[in-house]
Amino acid sequence: MTKVKELNIHSASVYIYLPPSILLRSLATIQMLKVIPNPSLHFSLLKTSKTDKETKQLHALSVKTNTFSHPSISSCLLSLYAEPKINNLEYVLSIFNKIQEPALVLYNILIKCYIQNQLSHDAITLFSQLLHEFNPDGFTLPCVIKGCARLHATKEGKQIHGLVLKLGFGLNKFVSSSLVNMYSKCKDIDSAKKVFLSMDDKDLVSWNSLIDGYVKCGQVELGMKLFEEMPERDLFSWTVLIDGFSKCGKVDVARELFDKMPSRNLVSWNAMINGYMKAGDFVLASELFDKMPEKNLISWNSMVAGYDLNERFKEALDLFLTMLERDFTPNHATLVSTFSAVSGLASLSTGKWMHSYMVKNGFQLDGVLATSLINMYSKCGNIESALSVFQLITKKKLGHWTAIIVGLGMHGMADNALEFFHEMCRTGMRPHAITFIGVLNACSHAGLVEDGRKYFDMMVYDYGIEPSIEHYGCFVDILCRAGCLEEAKNIIENMPMTPNKFIWMSLLSGSRIYGNTDIGEYAASHLIKVAPETIGCYVVLSNIYAASGLWDRVSQVREIMKKRGIRKDPGCSSIEHRGKLHEFVVGDKSHPQTEELCFKLTEMGKKLELEGHVPDTSQVLLCIEEEEAKEAELQDHSERLAIAFGLINVDAGSPIRIMKNLRVCSDCHAVTKLLSKIYNHEIIVRDNSRFHHFKNGICSCKDFW
Repeated sequence: MTKVKELNIHSASVYIYLPPSILLRSLATIQMLKVIPNPSLHFSLLKTSKTDKETKQLHALSVKTNTFSHPSISSCLLSLYAEPKINNLEYVLSIFNKIQEPALVLYNILIKCYIQNQLSHDAITLFSQLLHEFNPDGFTLPCVIKGCARLHATKEGKQIHGLVLKLGFGLNKFVSSSLVNMYSKCKDIDSAKKVFLSMDDKDLVSWNSLIDGYVKCGQVELGMKLFEEMPERDLFSWTVLIDGFSKCGKVDVARELFDKMPSRNLVSWNAMINGYMKAGDFVLASELFDKMPEKNLISWNSMVAGYDLNERFKEALDLFLTMLERDFTPNHATLVSTFSAVSGLASLSTGKWMHSYMVKNGFQLDGVLATSLINMYSKCGNIESALSVFQLITKKKLGHWTAIIVGLGMHGMADNALEFFHEMCRTGMRPHAITFIGVLNACSHAGLVEDGRKYFDMMVYDYGIEPSIEHYGCFVDILCRAGCLEEAKNIIENMPMTPNKFIWMSLLSGSRIYGNTDIGEYAASHLIKVAPETIGCYVVLSNIYAASGLWDRVSQVREIMKKRGIRKDPGCSSIEHRGKLHEFVVGDKSHPQTEELCFKLTEMGKKLELEGHVPDTSQVLLCIEEEEAKEAELQDHSERLAIAFGLINVDAGSPIRIMKNLRVCSDCHAVTKLLSKIYNHEIIVRDNSRFHHFKNGICSCKDFW
């Protein structure tokens, strides 16, 4: 119960013994307060206010009774609105701007309120205004230094550090601790260490800040050394190191720390899961995830993203569906990872369902999510839907333009990709390095050698972008696909960086296409040195020898593969039908519809023969003497089985969409063109480098792939 100060009403003294909240709700009391202004009573009531609603009522009362202008009332109101439990910045600013000469304490309150509302720039601006009236104190400085830390504003932070020393706050524990934190977040670890060592009274926050700084600067071992010297530790001390070791690939060290923790929080569990996923150990990540006593959205996102990173696309999608069943609401990050997994599976029906889920649940079509959606439709073979999504984006960003350019190039629509590139430039948007990778890839898939040279030079000379190894890889690929093997070889030999396995593989593949055994052997020898485990190297080299009839060399390559334990990946093609993925490998007889498939394959063979198709038996890599046996080998290729399945099951008018793990061979390419015409059915094939749209006997790649 509170005794309210004496009220003089009609010369009578009245004492009221009521709680202030009840007193405020009393109509009679409010009426009395309206008649007689009493700042002391208002102040007493304000001191007991606990909610935004109560504070606003008292605020309104102070205005009506003309007590707002009293310094103690306005200051108390400002302080109440700034309290974290209320945190009403709009009202804080309104009151602050009405005070003619705000005291330093009010500046401090507003600066702190700016910081807690993530408006650090405004806090620093107000601090600079404050300096015209006051010298900051021990409350001002830690807040404004925290603002500099959040903005990574090293320059401003150093200026404030100078002011700290000038005003004599260099030994203030809270100010020094804030400086250590600021320098650590700005990755100025030497300055952070210098301030830390100058502190006589080092608190736990300053120890943790310096450890965090070492981790952020990639000096995790030094962070560990400091950790071992700490007089006390908290959860943050352990977690920041676990996260640091996990991110730098030292997962075993992170696990040792994790196992030694006195108690674990969600952050430490999530850090370990992330570490295992990035190290490629999704099994241990999954075991930890299952053991977690509680999970948050970050835990689920880490698992979905981790599975996607490790190309365990089905597991990522299954976990996403489990997450929905457990009533966890996904965010943008969840959907981005899931769309990526759908892209890996090339599951168009799942992608469409995901898109529908996104729309129904109010996710905006912007930012990275829109980019992921464009990528998903492009990689699932539906470039029309990718274009529709792109057109629906109201505020198109560079990532959206880049995604659609990459998608169009992937589908062999180079003219459209280059048209979009020029339209993007006309809007005033400046392309970045990834945009040019999309442009160069489009040129590569369409055989646009001169355009490739033009855009490579444009990137360097017009936009000042230094070519990366990826750009050189695209340019070399353009030349190799067009048969300019000597020029490609010269560029590789004069690159400013060491060629990687992809560049050597491009030269090797080009040599196979154009039957150049010498350059093929040259490329293969370098590729084996750089990446001896690359299966494609031995397969393509064997291809080159087989096409030239050099069967003894084919045997030598196969003997090397056998000794090194290298096995050629079997051709595998998949087709989605009614939400289920059907997979076929070479000569597959395990499918439930095997009899129907065999009948359809025989029918396809007869119709191809009537069309005058002559099998290209040079594609058969085994030394088989009988021509008929070679032809039979070709008929069992996995995409033939997938096409047969599609012709049996896919409705007329709907495209047959097939995903293959290897490059389409020239015979299957010729066959698929004819089948699209014979059966009047569009067939879309995604191989390991691009899409082929077969329609009416023509392929979108124009026989260049």
